[in-house]
Amino acid sequence: MPLHADLLVRLRNASMARMRSVPVPYTQANLSILSILLQQGFIHSMTKGTVNHISDPAAFKAATLPAQRLWVNLKYSRNDTPVLSTLDLVSKPSKRIWMDREELVRFVSFRRSQFVRPLEMGEVAIVDCGKEGWWEAREAVKRGIKGGEVVARAA
Repeated sequence: MPLHADLLVRLRNASMARMRSVPVPYTQANLSILSILLQQGFIHSMTKGTVNHISDPAAFKAATLPAQRLWVNLKYSRNDTPVLSTLDLVSKPSKRIWMDREELVRFVSFRRSQFVRPLEMGEVAIVDCGKEGWWEAREAVKRGIKGGEVVARAA
């Protein structure tokens, strides 16, 4: 299972279990995906820590790579429902979904593209654009990025 799929499953399970914080392995891909979710308001915050220590920068620097964690604080509404209600994997190992710029424009403008249902209001898609980095789909279109792999969608 790809690392980003593992991250999505951990976040989805933690939000369904109403957990306040969840540790995820520290990787650049996880950091990028979580940064997008943080910017879009789906998670409350994230901090660096270790398996045993939440938000301890000194312990994070001293820890080995397998022990480093990102602690994600999930966000809930006033009636204790998760803000991150759905988090789905779009591109799977068995079927990768790559979209060029024109297909991304169709995807974010409420039209179907490559058998993927279009984004709805309040929904975001996370795109791995290779050397350009990880972007939210609408931001990738706005910046004129040539395309990439549509990894996940969140609402």
